[in-house]
Amino acid sequence: MTNSQSIIAVANQKGGVGKTTTSINLATALAACGRSVLLIDFDPQGNASTGLGIETRLHNSYSMISEQSEPNEAIQSTQVPGLDIMPTVVDLSAAEIELTDMPRREFRLAEGISKINKTYQYIIIDCPPSLGMLTVNALTAATAVLVPLQCEFYALEGLSQLMRTVEAVRGGLNADLRMQGIVLTMYDTRNKLSSMVATDVRDHFGDLVYNTVIPRNVRVSEAPSYGQPVLIYDLKCP
Repeated sequence: MTNSQSIIAVANQKGGVGKTTTSINLATALAACGRSVLLIDFDPQGNASTGLGIETRLHNSYSMISEQSEPNEAIQSTQVPGLDIMPTVVDLSAAEIELTDMPRREFRLAEGISKINKTYQYIIIDCPPSLGMLTVNALTAATAVLVPLQCEFYALEGLSQLMRTVEAVRGGLNADLRMQGIVLTMYDTRNKLSSMVATDVRDHFGDLVYNTVIPRNVRVSEAPSYGQPVLIYDLKCP
């Protein structure tokens, strides 16, 4: 990793909060701004890979950390200029168990990233919805953590556990890890609950919460089924 490289782990142990959608569209937006970007799909569900229309996944994030593929073999280009992806397969789910017996198990992803030949300005890691060994690997490799938080009831449930995990990683595995921020997703202006949740989160976390919120929008939900980021599927989507 170079000093000018940002590695952002997009993490939340709760599923359905917009984590993968955030990862895909953040990576796409950075590429659209002329940055060189790599998106690493580190969620066994592989939704980031599907959301970018990636079908060939012979070499992937699982084969990389299990040393069946070289890191550079696992990277492929996408339909978005400037955006590459390291896709994944469902076999990655087995890594939670396999990593237990591997040497330097928390550093497998970080060591793989260090061997990538191309210099990316941004690497975005789409984490699984858990706080297991895969997420620990992502946090150990990252320079920052971005947390998507759904504007619905129980939004704060489990967030304190994620924060404790971040602190634990910072204390023993990655002293340079920092909080990038919390982004509120699926905000519904018609729903009073969204406003209440947003206020509650801002009261708890202050300046860590971005002013911009991601609204609930059907176009955002539709885009992955076409294998496209929403910025390509519908440029006018708010």
